[in-house]
Amino acid sequence: KTVVINARVRGVLGTVKKEMVETKGLDEGVADKIGELVQKKGGFELIKELEESGLGSNKTAAAGLADMRLLLEYCELFGCLDHVSFDLSLARGLDYYTGAIFEAVLAPDAKGESVGSVAGGGRYDNLVGMFAAKGRSIPCVGVSLGIERLFTIMEKRMEKSRVSSIQVLVASGQKGLLKERMKLLNLLWDSDINSEMLYKANPKLLNQSNMPRRK
Repeated sequence: KTVVINARVRGVLGTVKKEMVETKGLDEGVADKIGELVQKKGGFELIKELEESGLGSNKTAAAGLADMRLLLEYCELFGCLDHVSFDLSLARGLDYYTGAIFEAVLAPDAKGESVGSVAGGGRYDNLVGMFAAKGRSIPCVGVSLGIERLFTIMEKRMEKSRVSSIQVLVASGQKGLLKERMKLLNLLWDSDINSEMLYKANPKLLNQSNMPRRK
């Protein structure tokens, strides 16, 4: 299998390798092996490949791969496996993580543009226990959201969807029909029809007809 590496990735790997060998004192062959591994991503097939390689004989690595297999199995049961990728290049800069780490990335839009990661986190068993009585282990999973990025995306989408999404407006020209309008609205919602009404007891017909424009 031939792996094509673009110039940007090659430059990053070269810088990292130099640091591992010259600063961390790793053997150059080990650094090259790490460089090969961090380019891999996939699912069950990648876990099987790694288990059958030298990593499968390492107790710590084997335990990590078993955890990843279990995670992917759970994702498959929840029907979200197509949205999950086991990416060996993912790393976090904090050393309190004791299990799987993750990042959430928005899929590219129609133009192929993406803002990258919008959330990240992982599992840490010992961090909270540091502040608990007797330092007991308290397994946790935490995530942080990129609020600014999410708001930027929401604003762009709102700009593109100024047109009302209401399919049916439940209105009445007579007074005293609030409950009837509510019943009809609920029936439309049960049929997955995007519907709305003006939530006043006796709204004027003109105000009701202008409601989709305000949406």
